[in-house]
Formats: sequence, structure tokens, C-alpha cells
Amino acid sequence: MAGTTLGLLAFMLAFTFNCAEARHQTRKAMVVDEANAIQTTWLRAGFMAEPARGKMRELLRDYVNVRVKAVTGALELNEALRQSDGLHDRMWQGAEEASRAEPNSIAIGLFVQSLNEVLDLHVKRLTVGVRNRVPGTIWLTLYLLMVLAMSMMGIQIGHSGARRVGLEAALALSFAIVLSVIADLDRPQEGRVIVSQQAMLDLQARLNAH
Repeated sequence: MAGTTLGLLAFMLAFTFNCAEARHQTRKAMVVDEANAIQTTWLRAGFMAEPARGKMRELLRDYVNVRVKAVTGALELNEALRQSDGLHDRMWQGAEEASRAEPNSIAIGLFVQSLNEVLDLHVKRLTVGVRNRVPGTIWLTLYLLMVLAMSMMGIQIGHSGARRVGLEAALALSFAIVLSVIADLDRPQEGRVIVSQQAMLDLQARLNAH
């Protein structure tokens, strides 16, 4: 019974770890995707006539600064979301004005397409990075299984009359380490396993240099 419970705990840990690690990899890829989408939008904003071009690029620069501040903790998340939404509205308004001014322009159409991708990636990053976490039910199941498994192991060892404190501690520590790594992966900007924002930082430096 103790072996079965430990096996079930190991299965649940492996399943949860796989889910958390997959989301971690998705978050890393989406940082690069968003940086590329913003840079493409910045370049295609060059198709617009002045003063619309300068205004749009200024909005994109502000947008990148807000994104970087949010993920580095320099700006509170709710405030960053509020500012991002405001910038979305202003950028889309600028795109609408450019489209009305040049309704048959293929270049403006490409710009609008890239801006739309930037807005879509915002929703995806918010969903995957902030809202999608390991459900509380799974955490509760893991904790209960760990308590049961360790208790049953203790009872079994007590009945056997042979104590190996080092091995017992190593077993409990191994499960605890895996559980802590899962919790770390589930928090993208906390703990030791964080999502690198280097792509956004490089983009921020490039846009601020203009």
C-alpha cells in the first residue's frame, strides 16, 4: 500500500511538472514572439506619413517600456495592464485614421496586420503567464498524497524495526524538491526559474536609442 501510494504521488508529480514546464516553455517563446511583433510593427509604422509615423512609434516605445516594467516588477501588474489597454486603444485609433486616409494602401494594411498581432500576443501572454496556473485542486491533491505517502512509509518503517534515517530523509527531500520546482515553474517572474526577458530588453534599448 505504501509503494502504491508513492507510485501514485510520483505519477501526479510527473504529470504536474510536465504541465508547468510546458507552460514555462510557452512563456519563453511568447516573449520572443511579442518582441518580434512589436519590432515589425515599429518598422511598418515607417509606411505612415508624418506626424502619424512619429506618434505611432512613440506609442510603441511607451508600450515596450510598460511591458518591461511590468515583468521586472517596477510597475504593479494592474497598473501595467491599465496602461497597456490605454496604449492599445490609442495605437488602434492611429491605425484606423491611417487606414481611412489611405484605404487602398497595401503598406498600411501590412502595418495594421502587425499591430493586430501585437494586440493578440498581449492577450496570449496575459492568459498563459498570469491566469493559467496549476489549479488549486491539483496542489491540494499533491499535498494530501505526500502526507499520506510519508505517513505510510513511517508506519511501515516503524513496524519493520529497522531505521535508516539518512535514506528516509533523502526520500522525503527528493519529493519536496520536485514539488518546489513545480511551484517555481508555475510562477514565471518569481523564485529561481524565471522567464528571460532579454528579447524585450534588447528591443527596449533599440527603440529608446531612436
